[in-house]
Amino acid sequence: MEVRDAVEADAGRLAALGDAPAETMRNLVHDRTVRVAAEDDDLVGFVSFDARRDAVHVTQFDGRPEAVERLLDEPARFARGEGMAAELLVEASREELRRAATDAGFREVGPGPRFDGAPTVKFRLET
Repeated sequence: MEVRDAVEADAGRLAALGDAPAETMRNLVHDRTVRVAAEDDDLVGFVSFDARRDAVHVTQFDGRPEAVERLLDEPARFARGEGMAAELLVEASREELRRAATDAGFREVGPGPRFDGAPTVKFRLET
């Protein structure tokens, strides 16, 4: 599995993975740090994140669980390098993503906000 920076040409494939419009994903590539996992020229996962004053925030991620676990190493490594924590939200019903977050070292810390009526779970990684 190759992990690399996302490029604008990935927007369509990111949209399919993240169930979002291609234009939204194109903007994501320009506005955030976005890393993708690819196998045989096929995208199998992505993670986007940015740093704020208090923590590195994973803003979106999706894909195959093993790709997601590997991709979550990217914001975690950045957070460690900056002496910051990392945080992410997972839709409560996405058990495979919750497991990938836990396997990547994140700890469930409680409920997160609701998005489109769906409950989320907040995870944090102390570095």
